[in-house]
Amino acid sequence: MIGIFRTNINTVKDKDNVVDAISSSFSVNACSVDIEDCDKVLRVISPQQLAERTIIEFVNRLGFHCDILD
Repeated sequence: MIGIFRTNINTVKDKDNVVDAISSSFSVNACSVDIEDCDKVLRVISPQQLAERTIIEFVNRLGFHCDILD
């Protein structure tokens, strides 16, 4: 599963916190946030099939906006 999402994660500290939370809560091969991109793109690569809604709701619970990048 490769998920690509638009977020409002702006700082390195927030990026690190979100990446750490996702990595410790889900089985992922890679997780990153490009805070330099205008869409603050979150990429999640997982060997398992994770529902996009699961990641969106998880990031929302962390206090950030997250939706599927079209």
